This record gives sequence, C-alpha cells and structure tokens, in this order.
Amino acid sequence: MSFLKKLFGGGDGGAQGGGGGDKVLGTQEHKGFVIRAVEMRAGAEYQLCGEVEKDIDGELKVHRFIRADRLASPDLAKEAALNKGVQIVDEQGDRLFS
Repeated sequence: MSFLKKLFGGGDGGAQGGGGGDKVLGTQEHKGFVIRAVEMRAGAEYQLCGEVEKDIDGELKVHRFIRADRLASPDLAKEAALNKGVQIVDEQGDRLFS
C-alpha cells in the first residue's frame, strides 16, 4: 500500500515547491533566482532533482525539475542539479513560471 501512496502522492509530506520536507543538498543564487539541489534517492543512487524559485510581484514561484540522470553520491547530485538549475534560468528566465 505504501508504494501506491508514493506513486499517487499520498504519504510523507509535500512533493511540491519550497522544499516540502525534502532534504536540500545545496543552494545557489543566480540572476535573482534561488536554485536548490534536492535529494532524490533511486535505490543506491541519487537522481538529479532540484527547484528554481523566484519572488515575482510578491508571490513566491517554484518550479521543480527532475531529470533521468543517476549519480553515485549526494555531492555529484548536488553539483549536477545546481548546474542544471543555472542552465534552466539562463535559457528560460521568468518564462519558466508562465
């Protein structure tokens, strides 16, 4: 039953925006955005996962990204997620939230 809860969003706390109880591996500010590397375990590996957030007109907007990349350590996952977040900001900027 716990597998179904995880699959359909029930269970252990928010999977959406603002960290929601997820372990943050590192943060970086880039062009007015805050980028967070978020721990996402995939068996013995770590999947590339992060969030990009920005305050727009007094409203905190958060975009979560998950990629298929699997990495051997939390340090590698942190570095890859922060780099991917910078790339997303450079390519999309504020359009990320529209």
